[in-house]
Amino acid sequence: MLSFSFETAPALVNEWGVSGKLGALVASRFSARSALIVTFASFVRSGRLAPIVASLDDAGFSTQIFDQVIADPPERLVIDAVDLARRVNADIVIGLGGGSSLDTAKLVAALAHSSQSIADIYGVDKVKGPRLPLVLAPTTAGTGSEVTPISVITTGASTKMAVLALPLYPDLAVLDAELTVGVPKTHTAAGGVDAMVHAIEAYTTRHKKNPLSDLLATEALRILAANLGPVCRDGAARPAREAMLYGSMLAGQAFANASVAAVHALAYPLGGHFHISHGLANALMLIPVLRFNASAAAAQYAELASAVGVAETGAVAERAERFIAAIAVIVAESGAPRRLSEAGVPRDSLPMLAADAMKQTRLLGNNPVAVTEADALRLYEQAF
Repeated sequence: MLSFSFETAPALVNEWGVSGKLGALVASRFSARSALIVTFASFVRSGRLAPIVASLDDAGFSTQIFDQVIADPPERLVIDAVDLARRVNADIVIGLGGGSSLDTAKLVAALAHSSQSIADIYGVDKVKGPRLPLVLAPTTAGTGSEVTPISVITTGASTKMAVLALPLYPDLAVLDAELTVGVPKTHTAAGGVDAMVHAIEAYTTRHKKNPLSDLLATEALRILAANLGPVCRDGAARPAREAMLYGSMLAGQAFANASVAAVHALAYPLGGHFHISHGLANALMLIPVLRFNASAAAAQYAELASAVGVAETGAVAERAERFIAAIAVIVAESGAPRRLSEAGVPRDSLPMLAADAMKQTRLLGNNPVAVTEADALRLYEQAF
């Protein structure tokens, strides 16, 4: 068997409604009692944070809320959250929200008691020293951020930087699919496709895929493909919500170890320049990149085909083509926008986007096929 290493969050709880007793759950595992909750304002306004805070209060926690997280969180926002953690002497960080909230919470935990600045930790394995205990609870199904050691931050008007380091894995990931009920259909669809991208790219990445990440990616794709349509048709359906959150987590574990590739590399400039959500950006670029990669990844597409309901018959190339077609149908039926033009991207911006995508060298290096700037431009044109 191929030699490999595998990392993930050391503890995970998956239970419908468990966020309502988060206080007792966290108190049983940590001695810390001064909690900083990192979340987004609309979650607070919805009233859904209140019972979580009440459970923490009942368990003896003092709580402070940082609710300023926005999509594509800027560096300044992270610095403000770290400053608050220091002012209130927080000794545990709880992230509640989508990927942006969880990514922010990771960096707050890493920097609150550190002499490092945020600029010091961009890149791979740059986080040093102690971090605060960290609990992450997603309120969307898509990013898998609750089980990844990755945080992506906006560092300028349109640029993003990533922090990849083992200390960004949380001590505890909490999956409560009840928190995802009420997420709008468009966000549910984009998040579900995002998770499928994680699974597919983890399975087809060039360098770090391994038997365990392959197992997780395949099972994630099977669950996500079967439940994306149902959850988009009925967002209150508990079985589908639970399946999507679980599948998203499995895909997160897979790509945290095997990495992602060109879909993500081309998605990042869309978020940076046009504030398209990460999930939607991945959804927009998925099908063109799948077709582009087919020359090298056909055998892997054929292996994944049964996970999306494709019959296990025919030659490799035929099964690979049917796999891509099946993914295209799933994306279309989810209701997620399918064209860059539908998402407000002007055609004359495509060369700029292609040039920016080439800066994502870490991700492009994982792609099954080498991507030139001319290739990137063609992919954006096909997505337009």
